[in-house]
Amino acid sequence: MTKYDFFDLALRDLPAASDHDYWQDFVAGRLTHFAALQKIFANIRTDWTGVNDIIQRMELDPSLKDSVARLRAAGWEIIIASAGSEWYIRRLLAQAGVELEVHANPGVFSPETGLVLSPPVDSPYYSPHTGIDKSAVMRAALARDPRAVFAGDGRPDLAPAQLVQPGRLYACGWLADHLRQGGTAFHPFGTWSEIANHLLEQT
Repeated sequence: MTKYDFFDLALRDLPAASDHDYWQDFVAGRLTHFAALQKIFANIRTDWTGVNDIIQRMELDPSLKDSVARLRAAGWEIIIASAGSEWYIRRLLAQAGVELEVHANPGVFSPETGLVLSPPVDSPYYSPHTGIDKSAVMRAALARDPRAVFAGDGRPDLAPAQLVQPGRLYACGWLADHLRQGGTAFHPFGTWSEIANHLLEQT
């Protein structure tokens, strides 16, 4: 739903307490995805102005509110499943005046501690590896409607992307590149409202 990810912007542009490469630890298999993000986010050292600037620079789709309203009017249910933090997701949604079901990792920010992630152990979709098991969220959606759609862009999206029916997958970024290399068909997208428009054209 955003053009840029909080993780990428924070890692690139915000001061850090340490220059250790926790993401490489994840890629090398030394840390889980959740543990790597937990360490990276806790490593952030900036004030409220700095972190709010990063949130604004994520560039939430300006047509989100209208797209959500049109999809709901057509009978669609919209669920956010994220391996990131609900802390910035809910802030973005509130700014847009949108309320959605969100499954993500709880977080609390302060300039002294960075963004502290907590494992969502009470969630029915809890995963020690990513915090939220996107595949479990997707399986629950498919149990309600076998024609449910999935859209994603990152590594944690690969497994749930393989669960949907042909023609029901939307991808960009890392996920799109990986699917393309493997010969898996998908609908490319640049903005979330493009997905909404495509779905509404089919109904």
